[in-house]
Amino acid sequence: MTKISNYNFNGKKTIVRVDFNVPLNDKFEVTDNTRIIGAMPTIKKILADGGSAILMSHLGRPKDGPEEKFSLKHIMPELSKQLGFEAKFVDDCIGDKVMQAKADLKAGEVLVLENLRFYKAENKDKEAMPEFAKKLAAGTDVYVNDAFGTAHRAHASTAIIAEYVNVKMAGLLLEKEIKFLGDTVANPEKPFIAIVGGAKVSGKLEVLKSLLEKVDTILIGGGMAYTFYKAQGHAIGNSLVEEELVDTAKQILKDAEAKGVKFLLPIDNLAADKFDNDASIETVGVEIPEGRMALDIGPETTILYSTEIATAKTVIWNGPMGCFEMPNFSHGTFGICKAVAESDAISIIGGGDSVAAVNQSGLADKMSHISTGGGASLEFLEGKILPGIKAVTE
Repeated sequence: MTKISNYNFNGKKTIVRVDFNVPLNDKFEVTDNTRIIGAMPTIKKILADGGSAILMSHLGRPKDGPEEKFSLKHIMPELSKQLGFEAKFVDDCIGDKVMQAKADLKAGEVLVLENLRFYKAENKDKEAMPEFAKKLAAGTDVYVNDAFGTAHRAHASTAIIAEYVNVKMAGLLLEKEIKFLGDTVANPEKPFIAIVGGAKVSGKLEVLKSLLEKVDTILIGGGMAYTFYKAQGHAIGNSLVEEELVDTAKQILKDAEAKGVKFLLPIDNLAADKFDNDASIETVGVEIPEGRMALDIGPETTILYSTEIATAKTVIWNGPMGCFEMPNFSHGTFGICKAVAESDAISIIGGGDSVAAVNQSGLADKMSHISTGGGASLEFLEGKILPGIKAVTE
């Protein structure tokens, strides 16, 4: 397996799959440049060696071809700012003008291709994918995948293109994801604690089953807690519940007990009379009164969970503890942020909402690793082989 740190890109034209699917405001300005900054180490390594970089990405979900609002030209000012020089842009990703732009590219230069998903052959038209991937690879010497956020998809640019280049490898960002989500989770320092939150059990079911084999303790928060409450026979009022998963929740509780995994649910909750920041809020125990819905873990739970986290050597966190977007229901999530930041544990944060919460808390720099992939990090934790990783590491 070729490793990017050992490879010399001198004189090579390298096509890099980056994840520049970044949020834009109504003036088409980048409002969060985390993903662009994340790609910089790989791009700078290629340029420092004397190579040139051709960057390809998707942006948003264009329906039937090109849409102005999803053009990657919008990210060019921010990318050029991060690079410290003007990157080049071509308004297509395959075809004659792209081949010409690739041919004209000199060492030390960066070229950005137009949004891959303007073509259905990138992710929807399976039969057309190989030909599209071949055209993307044309005129390049090396393929680097640095887009972990799409690594769980076998798209033309994330997996199939690897068949049409002689040299392929994982970028520095992808390598970091593999190290933390793969190696650290497979061989964790103990005690190993998983914090699992978010709205639904269904989205985290496979991760919970996988983590039961590895962790010492699981701390549950968010809307998913109330499906477990229901499984234990507690009243849940109007709280979120997945009725069809109550039996599954019972089984998970039994499995945790059988494996000797400490499985903690909230011991108190913030119960509101409506889904609104200005709701009337009551702190209750494990019985949620009729007409109320639990929207955050309570202060006693935050203390309990924080005490557990303080003992950990490895922590993985996926999913918030409550509706943290509303300030009155953000205390649980931000309390857990603080506990993880203050612990001596290797801390791995995965999933869009937990990442957003950590960034909002101002404690992001205190975490060992913040994953750039939502669905990809979940599937990786489940132990699945991701096509985008397999394509460049086998």
